[in-house]
Amino acid sequence: MEIRKFRRKYDLELIPNSHAGIILGTLVWDPIIGKPVFDHKGMPNHIYNAFRDARFINDQELQQALEDTKNTALEEAHFADRFIEIDIDFATTLEEPRIGKIDASFGVDSVKKFTFGDLKVRNMTNLERVRIDDFLEELKRNKWKDYDGKIRRVFMITELYYGSVKVVINKETKANFEASLKNTDLTVKPGLAFGKSVEYTFDHENVPFAMRIERVKHFNR
Repeated sequence: MEIRKFRRKYDLELIPNSHAGIILGTLVWDPIIGKPVFDHKGMPNHIYNAFRDARFINDQELQQALEDTKNTALEEAHFADRFIEIDIDFATTLEEPRIGKIDASFGVDSVKKFTFGDLKVRNMTNLERVRIDDFLEELKRNKWKDYDGKIRRVFMITELYYGSVKVVINKETKANFEASLKNTDLTVKPGLAFGKSVEYTFDHENVPFAMRIERVKHFNR
């Protein structure tokens, strides 16, 4: 599955450059064609940075808000599918860090199958949504130029999805695969053999692979 198919099926976005720095409230520029962009020159990269720029909160309050967001509870995700399969040809363009480490040490072309399993989600809480909405209303009333020029057309992450990466390889490449993993810092469960294949599971490592985004101007509507 690649980005367009994933979007149509789950109404979510695959994160093409997954990393632990992406959190709820991160601002996203989502082009019609191409990958979502997480930074834009002269623009805030998180909704609370915009509120700090507007002097609604101070530096200490900004750091506390970001920390609270990072610590939002991780819950079970309820997908129609228990596992989400990613096309081998698309896996490297996803730039998912665990897949990248596997590709660098072993080679994606030697992998039979990639899936995300043990699916978890971080949801922006109702309290957080109301708090952000209050700030946005104040920004629209009193600092329209900043609101319109910086964040009105931008998207914001309101859900983040995590999953362990499951990798299936041919049993004949098992020794080479396990040897290559010694050159990485990946946490992996012992291989599960079935027929001529072996499956390995890598922890989600607090790195999201998918997100739900909402346009700021439609937020909480």
